[in-house]
Amino acid sequence: MGLLLSADTAAATGSGLVMIIYIVVIVAFMYFLMVRPQKKEQKRVAAMLADMSVGDVVLTTSGFYGIVIDITDDTLIVEFGNNKNCRIPMQKSAVAQVEKAETE
Repeated sequence: MGLLLSADTAAATGSGLVMIIYIVVIVAFMYFLMVRPQKKEQKRVAAMLADMSVGDVVLTTSGFYGIVIDITDDTLIVEFGNNKNCRIPMQKSAVAQVEKAETE
């Protein structure tokens, strides 16, 4: 009876180890498919916003193109269209894309 009981506990311990290995593999898979690309994208966006300067053309998240007139810590003033009176302050997080100003 004791021999039969020890065989059952050994099988249960082995299946528990397999279950832990599956969980570790699934967590690693989720990290490489979801968390890591998101962190890379956040770093790219942060570098883009840090490299932004006055005169750059920006595309906002709402789809408007404008020229950066002034930059502060977390806001910027963007001029839209040909009308020089259309200057709107907005958060830096509202910028989706930055095109550097051409130097001639």
